Amino acid sequence: MKRRNFLKLSASACAALAALQLGDKDIFRPVQARSAAEAPKLPGSLGAKEITSVCEMCFWRCPIVGKVKNGRLVKIEGNPKSPANGTRVCARGNSGVQLLYDPDRIKYPLKRTGSRGEGKWARISWDEALDEVAHNLKETKRKYGPHALAFFDHGASAEFMRDIFKTLGSENYTNEPAFFQCVGPAALAYLMTYGYVTTGTRQYIDMKNAKAMLFIGTHIGENVHVSHVREFIEGLQNGAKLVVVDPRYSASAAKADIYLPIRPGTDTALLLAWMNFIISEGLYNKEFVEKHCTGFDELKKAVKKYTLQWASPICDLPVRDMKKAILLLAGNSPHVAVHPGRHSTWYGRGDTGRHQALAILAALFGAVGVEGGLYFPTHVKKGHISFGCVEEEPETPAKSISEDYYPFASTFGSPTSKIIEATLTGKPYPVKLWGINGVNILQTISNPYHTMEAIKKLDFIFCEEILPTETAIWSDIVLPGATYLERYDTVYTFDLLTPYLTVRQPVVKPMFEVKSSFWIARELAKRTGLKCFNYNNEVEFIEEELKGAGLTLKELNQKGGIVSYKANPYRDPKEFKVATEDGKVQLAVEDFADEDLDPVPKFVPTPAPPKGYVRLVYGRSPVHTFSRTMNNKWLHNEAPENLLWLNDKVAKKVNIKDGEEVVLENQDGYRSWPIKIKVTPGIRPDTAYMVHGFGSRSKQLSKAYKQGASDQFLVTEYEDDPFMGASSHRTNFIRIVKAGKVINLPELCPPPKDIPRFVPQKNRTGGK
Repeated sequence: MKRRNFLKLSASACAALAALQLGDKDIFRPVQARSAAEAPKLPGSLGAKEITSVCEMCFWRCPIVGKVKNGRLVKIEGNPKSPANGTRVCARGNSGVQLLYDPDRIKYPLKRTGSRGEGKWARISWDEALDEVAHNLKETKRKYGPHALAFFDHGASAEFMRDIFKTLGSENYTNEPAFFQCVGPAALAYLMTYGYVTTGTRQYIDMKNAKAMLFIGTHIGENVHVSHVREFIEGLQNGAKLVVVDPRYSASAAKADIYLPIRPGTDTALLLAWMNFIISEGLYNKEFVEKHCTGFDELKKAVKKYTLQWASPICDLPVRDMKKAILLLAGNSPHVAVHPGRHSTWYGRGDTGRHQALAILAALFGAVGVEGGLYFPTHVKKGHISFGCVEEEPETPAKSISEDYYPFASTFGSPTSKIIEATLTGKPYPVKLWGINGVNILQTISNPYHTMEAIKKLDFIFCEEILPTETAIWSDIVLPGATYLERYDTVYTFDLLTPYLTVRQPVVKPMFEVKSSFWIARELAKRTGLKCFNYNNEVEFIEEELKGAGLTLKELNQKGGIVSYKANPYRDPKEFKVATEDGKVQLAVEDFADEDLDPVPKFVPTPAPPKGYVRLVYGRSPVHTFSRTMNNKWLHNEAPENLLWLNDKVAKKVNIKDGEEVVLENQDGYRSWPIKIKVTPGIRPDTAYMVHGFGSRSKQLSKAYKQGASDQFLVTEYEDDPFMGASSHRTNFIRIVKAGKVINLPELCPPPKDIPRFVPQKNRTGGK
C-alpha cells in the first residue's frame, strides 16, 4: 500500500484493520449464551417497564436500563448484562432523566426574529424549517460552489447530517470538532506510530493488569468514564505503582506513588530525557525494539542531547525525582501502562510530538500487546450498511481549505480554525453557510469572539439542538433534536477488554415535536434532491447491522440488550505485527519527514506567562460533561459553579482569600464573569486551574446562565498544531481583578532562559 493512500484511511478503518491483521481468532463467536430460563431477569422497580439502551450524557456510551412507569421515565440504571459496567452508572448517567424533562428544552422548530445572538425566535412548522434549510443549502451551493458549505458536528447521530454535506460536495466538515479541539494530535501520533488509534473515544490501555502506570495530564477520577475508572482502581488494588505528571494535584495525583508537579508546557522535555536515560542505561526492552520496531538508531541519536540534568530546570523538577520515576517504570516493564491520554490540544506546535513521545516510550518498554500495556481492540462483527449517498464531484474542484497548512488534516476533515478563518476572510474561498449538530461551538472552539464575528458574515446558519445553547441563539433556524432517550441511533460495539454489542433505542416516545437526527437528515436529503438514506427508518438499518452479527433486534432485547464476546487484546511475541506498512512500530515516522516535519519528537518551548500573569489550564468535573450538562437540575445542584484554583503562596502575597469572588482578565484584556477563588497548595505558582463548561452566555438556559466563569471565553490566543491543524487551548494567561482593581500576580518560579516569554500573535483576536 502506498504511504499516501495509507494516510487517507480513517481512524476507525485502521483500528479494524489492526484487529484483523493482528491475529484475532474466534472473536466473532459470542460467549456461550444462557438459555432463556437461565438468563438473568432485569431488576424490577415498582412495576416499571424496563428498556435497555445506551447513554449519551458523555461519549463513553455506557449500557443503561430505563425504568418507565405510566409512559414516564422514572429512573436510569446500568445494564446488569454489561461486562464492563454492570449496574453501575455515574451521576451524569443517572441525570439523563433531567435532560429529558428539562423545561428549557427546544420543543418546536424555531426561526430567528431578532439579531443573531439575541435568542429571539418564532415557532414554525417542520415543513417551513426544512424547506428553508434545504433552500439555503441549494442556493449557497449554486451561488458559491459546494465548498461554501461547512458542517460542525459531534456524536454518532450527527453523522447523518454530515453525509448531507459530503454528498453535496463539501469537504468542509470537521469530523467532530472534538478532533480538532481535543483528541486529534494524540490520535495522529498513535496512528502513525502503531498503525491504529489507541486513544480517542476509547483508550486501549490495560491499567487493570499493569504493574506500573504513567499519567501525564490525565485526570481519571474526574472525567468518570465508569469502566475506565474501574480498571484504574483495580490496577491500584492489584498493587500497580503510579507516576503522575501534572502541574495540578489532581484526583489521580492523590493516588500516586510519585507525583511530579511539572512546569506547564515542558512534558515533552521530560519524556525525551526519560527516553535518553533508558536508552543510554540499557533499560529499554532490547528484544522488542530489535524485532518489532524501526527507527531506533534515529531515535537514539535525536534524544542524546536531552539529559535529565538538562530537563531539570526546564521542567522545574529535581533530577532525583525524575530519575526515581523512570526507574520505577522501567523496573516494571513490559507491564507498564503509559496512558495515551485523550484531550491533547494544549499548546499547538508540540502537541503531536508530545503524544508521539508517549507512544515511543511505551514501545521502548515493550509495553504493547502485553498484559498491563497498550492492547489491541477486539473487532466485534456487525453488518455493513450503506445509506446510498454518493458524493458529488464539483465541476471545478476547489483548493482544500487546509492543503497548504496541515499535511495530515484531510485524513480527519477540515480544521475548525481554517473554516472560521475562511468565513471571516473569504480566503481561499468564501464559506457562507454553516450547519451544526451536537456541539456548542462557542464553548468549544478557540477564540469564540472570532467565531461570533464569522457567524455575522454568514448568509445562513442552522443547527439541530436539544437545549437553547449559545449555538442555538446564534442560529437562523433551530431544529429540535430528540434526546438519546427518545431515538434509535445505531448498533454500538465496545471493543475494549470486555467486548460486547448493544444498541441505542428509545426508552420513551419523543416529546413535543422533536425528531431524530436520521429523520431530519432523510427529510433534508429529499428536499435537496439527493438520493440518500435508502431506509425508511432507523430500525431498518439497525436490523441490517444486527443481521451481520447473527441477531435481530427482538433477539438482542430478549438477551437483555447486550451480547458479550471473547476478547483478544494481547499478542504472541512471535506473531506480533502492527498495521503500519512494514508491520513494525515506527519510532521515527518517515511520513512526517516527507512533509518537512520532525520524524522524531523534539522539545518545542511553550512561551511562559507574561509578567503579572499565570497560565490558565482547565479540566473536568466528575458530575458534568463540558457545557452540555450545566442546565441539568440534578447536576447543577451538585456543582452549580466552578472555582479558580490559585496557589496559596501567590494568594498570600496579593492578599486574596479563599472563597473571595474575583474577575479574571486574560493577556488580551478579555474578562470573565465573577468566579470564586480556591486557595490551595495543589497548583503550581505559575498556573491557575478551573473546570471547563461553566459560564453560559445563553439567557435561555435558566440554570446555567452566568453560573461560574467560562475558560473558553478567555482562550483568545491559539496556535495550530502544524501536523493536522488542531487549535491550542492552554496558551492563554490570566491575572486577577478584585473590586475593580487589576492585580498583577507575582512570579514565584521564573522560567529559565531556554523558555521564551509570551508575545501576542497578530490578527488572532476580535473585539474586546
